[in-house]
Amino acid sequence: MTFLFPITLLSYILATTAYLVYFAGQKKEVRTVARGILFAAGIIHTVSIVGRYVEVGHTPITSMHESVSFFAWAMTWGFLSFRWRYQVKNFGTFVSIMVTILMILSALFSQAVVPLPPALRSNWLPIHASIALMANAFLAMGFCGGIMYLLQEREIKSRKFGIFYKRLPSLEALDNLNHHCLSIGFVLLTLGIITGSLWAEQAWGAYWQWDPKETWALITWFIYAALLHFRLTMGWRRRRAAIISIIGFSAAMFTLWGVTYLLGGIHSYAG
Repeated sequence: MTFLFPITLLSYILATTAYLVYFAGQKKEVRTVARGILFAAGIIHTVSIVGRYVEVGHTPITSMHESVSFFAWAMTWGFLSFRWRYQVKNFGTFVSIMVTILMILSALFSQAVVPLPPALRSNWLPIHASIALMANAFLAMGFCGGIMYLLQEREIKSRKFGIFYKRLPSLEALDNLNHHCLSIGFVLLTLGIITGSLWAEQAWGAYWQWDPKETWALITWFIYAALLHFRLTMGWRRRRAAIISIIGFSAAMFTLWGVTYLLGGIHSYAG
């Protein structure tokens, strides 16, 4: 089933291209085509992941190739499910670009099937890892919303209305989008840390060992917890929320990639 991965990647590239064409011309027919291609890419990606599961015999989220691919898959379906409830102008353009970047990164990692380390042979694997990656998916959408907010705010403040002003939603809509994505992502991030602690106790006899990945996951959690707390108590919204969402996502990505390759530790299987 490995032949499905390049087809999936190509489908995402086509979807992103269609979204960029829509972004430039703002023709609704092109947007409909872009959504259709993205939906088809999500289906092909789902079949690809299921095929990988059959091939390796366990949930395919243990190598860097698999985890980044699952990250992209979760972001795709998170966005598509999000679209059924909210109308956010041109959000799909930014999300599809992010998904395609993730799929290209996934393609750069080895796709070889390697034996599962003993510590990962647990029922906690699909629970903890999938929740953590889905958290990253919603945090990534919050990151996209933050970028969109800063671009729109810059044009409004400069009073030189360019390519983004007419194509992006209002600042209020983008702030609400950011809050919604981060709220879901924060809940999933919390569940990911909790399930990881339960798994650690089962595997190593301790709920927390201050491993680099555990430490950075906690740092990321505190960043988002602070943002959500101060948003409710001190009105941290708009630009401040957008900037912190970008910082928080950077911390999440360092937890996913930076720790694995720079700091090591007992969680660095994917490296």
